[in-house]
Amino acid sequence: MSAVAPGRGAPTVAVPSFGSTLEGTGRLIRFILRRDRARIFWWTFSIVFFYAYFMVALDALGAEALVGRALLMESPSGIVMGGPGYGLDAYTPERAVANEGITWFVLALGVMSVLHMVRHTRSEEESGRSELVRANPVGRHAPAVASVVTLVLVNAVIAVLSAMTLIGIGGEYVTFADSFAITSGVACASMVFGLVGLVFAQLTVSGRGAVGLGMVVLGLGFVVRAVGDVAETGGSTLSWFSPFAWAQQMRPFVDLIWWPILLSAGSIAILLLVASVLGSRRDFGGGLLPDRIGPATATASLRGPIALAWRQQRFALLVVTAFFAAMWLGVGTMLPTIGEMVGSLIESNPQFGAVFGDPGDPSGFLGLVMLEGVLFVGAYAIVMGARPKAEENAGRAEIALARPVSRTRWFGAHILVTGIGVVIAVAVPILAVWVGAVAVGFDRQSFGDYALVAATYVPSALCYLGFTVALYGWFPRATGLGWLLLVYGFVIGLFGSLIQDLPEAANYINPIYWVPGVFETPDLGEWLGVAVVALGLCVLGMIGFRRRDIPAV
Repeated sequence: MSAVAPGRGAPTVAVPSFGSTLEGTGRLIRFILRRDRARIFWWTFSIVFFYAYFMVALDALGAEALVGRALLMESPSGIVMGGPGYGLDAYTPERAVANEGITWFVLALGVMSVLHMVRHTRSEEESGRSELVRANPVGRHAPAVASVVTLVLVNAVIAVLSAMTLIGIGGEYVTFADSFAITSGVACASMVFGLVGLVFAQLTVSGRGAVGLGMVVLGLGFVVRAVGDVAETGGSTLSWFSPFAWAQQMRPFVDLIWWPILLSAGSIAILLLVASVLGSRRDFGGGLLPDRIGPATATASLRGPIALAWRQQRFALLVVTAFFAAMWLGVGTMLPTIGEMVGSLIESNPQFGAVFGDPGDPSGFLGLVMLEGVLFVGAYAIVMGARPKAEENAGRAEIALARPVSRTRWFGAHILVTGIGVVIAVAVPILAVWVGAVAVGFDRQSFGDYALVAATYVPSALCYLGFTVALYGWFPRATGLGWLLLVYGFVIGLFGSLIQDLPEAANYINPIYWVPGVFETPDLGEWLGVAVVALGLCVLGMIGFRRRDIPAV
């Protein structure tokens, strides 16, 4: 006999309590830690190693070299690449680590945090694995909470180990409070960007969309901090709108203050609340900003692998190019001010003349800014170069290759579209500098001069794509190692002078090494050589892709 009489209404549905939405969180935390144990180890090892290395290397420079380094950090380019410049009057190794390192530690851990949050939330839903997990007794919010908890644990471990490392190898001026201030400030600032990634994971329907938007916010934070610090000594009001500044304004090893970390803590709490509200209002597997429904049949222009690759990559290229163009347009408008600042620095301290030369020439500043820009483009090339791997993992590559499409056409289409995107991502921001400079009457160089600068950077940027393509073609599981070339180029390019007895050959595998100075005529042989290397790596990846199984197991 039925327990419910006909016509008496539907059975009562039990409404889960708040606690049930977190069921299984502990098991998911253990699962994430086990699944990411190698990734967590290498992130932790790398950050702790760089803290230790910079402290040791800066200490080995000696007092005279540190004075010269302090002079560089007073310049606009030093402020952009480092920070507001606290403690430059008595520059010590620990102050140098804080002044020059905080920006880059926040940037690195910010990238890690965004990737971590999106990988274990939106990407899991997109792949369908999260649906299988939730078929078990797992609450609605458990995956997100487990991702947040594991990110807190990772950042906390990195902060504690880094602080203990600084204390262990530092001198008498490296105090317990200052060491934990610098590492905890960095950890909290990076957590802010991780929670931004979680918010975007609720809005978008794809993992790459959430990652892309999170990286845009990370880059915007860098730019806001840089512009604000250049505008006023010690940082302006604009600087305080960036999480980068919240870590720097704690002033470790100079005049320690703790309250700026509360800005990071408050932002984390607000972003958690926003992500929770958004997550409760969306359908599982969907986003609050759903994909636009397209036509039932494709037009003739979309029936081909190149059109498909373009459709998959166009949004990322648009966002990256627009962001870079806006950022470098602002740099161009700042060139007259930067030239005046360099001139006044030379007047107040003649030693600057040996470093910067012409008082009104901002080429040194432009060189560092454009180096930073090419590194960002290199990151874009690596992400888009790994796009075929995402298609293979999702099973879409097999479907495409089941059609009358050869492997060469399919893979070559992705390489071609990404290569064109890299060229655009290099050219547009550099030409935006020219537009900004002309707009404020600073027309010392012509359009052709800036176009030549863009052309000299293109082969080096394409090397990052070629290296990623070669890894994917032959060793698809190792595609992520493409980031090693970018990290190597960054470390050698910005901190190579700190490495004692660095052999010249160590620079040869750094693509940026072969780029001449800004507005200098490139060596045609070197330019062609780098271009051939980039093309050869792409061809090598194509050969490997044609020879191996799909999907790779």
